[in-house]
Amino acid sequence: MNINTTSRITFGATALALMTAANAASADKLTFYCSAQEEWCQLMANSFQDTTGIEVAMTRKSSGETFAQIKAESSNPRGDVWWGGTGDPHLQAAEEGLTAEYISPMRDQLHPWAISQAESADNKTIGIYSGALGFGYNTDLLAANDLPTPACWEDLLKPEFKGHVQMANPNSSGTAYTTLATMVQLFGEDEGFEYMAGLHANINQYTKSGSAPIKAAGRGENTIGIVFLHDAVAQAVSGFPIVPVAPCEGTGYEIGSMSIIDGARNMESAQAFYDWALSAEAQNLALEVNAFQVPSNMNAETSPSAPDMSQITLIDYDFRTYGSSDTRQRLLQKWDEEVSILPQ
Repeated sequence: MNINTTSRITFGATALALMTAANAASADKLTFYCSAQEEWCQLMANSFQDTTGIEVAMTRKSSGETFAQIKAESSNPRGDVWWGGTGDPHLQAAEEGLTAEYISPMRDQLHPWAISQAESADNKTIGIYSGALGFGYNTDLLAANDLPTPACWEDLLKPEFKGHVQMANPNSSGTAYTTLATMVQLFGEDEGFEYMAGLHANINQYTKSGSAPIKAAGRGENTIGIVFLHDAVAQAVSGFPIVPVAPCEGTGYEIGSMSIIDGARNMESAQAFYDWALSAEAQNLALEVNAFQVPSNMNAETSPSAPDMSQITLIDYDFRTYGSSDTRQRLLQKWDEEVSILPQ
């Protein structure tokens, strides 16, 4: 029996069990913390509610903010499931005992990298999509300011780009933390922080959200945004003059993740959402909101506009190390003390 046939049978059985459970407890509720784009979060919440009858209360925050909220609420958890956002804070949450172990019957449908993410966290999280880091630039502003076309990370340090680059704050944004961890792995820690210090001189604003810099570039308010490439593609597909760039030196990537919050008040609803969110049907919803990540379900559709990961030079990103609590806290503290305080 081939994989697709097995997957369809597995999903059919899981969907039937999910609907049976939902019908038996239609008054169930779910408190859903979401760290993907707002439109995607809303669609996931509404679609799950429509499918199961489970009432969903959704809150959208960046992954760093959501991690901080879950940690602050740990003595009295208010959330049930955390979906989306970069994998590093999900791994840290797992390490700190903030999320619960769960093995979904949907796992046999997932790509190996999604399972690897789960295994590195003792099955307290799982991969739901992947995406490469890079940047995008506004062609109109580049031309208007007579700026050279950037193709590499090093290009962003050129003095002519002063005030033309934007990225998020790594304390609040998983995208920006991935940027910091990528530079450390790509260049070495000392050289990586030298790079971040040089980049700081050209930054016009550190945003709270990881996708905000390229949205600002799309609106013509910023020239270059450091983001995941799928966010740059989303702007280009929407008709804005944005060109996505996979940097020449190589780059890091994310495994967007999902976790059940330890001590969830609505554990059965959380597990039902978890199983549903791993299905091809749920992951195909991304196409309706121009989310161009690579889905973790092998049977889900990937948009032809999505970045081709096979054509991008990816570093061997060490998720276990850079998703650990000690490493993440140390790097963020070092960035606060050695980079963010520098003059611009």
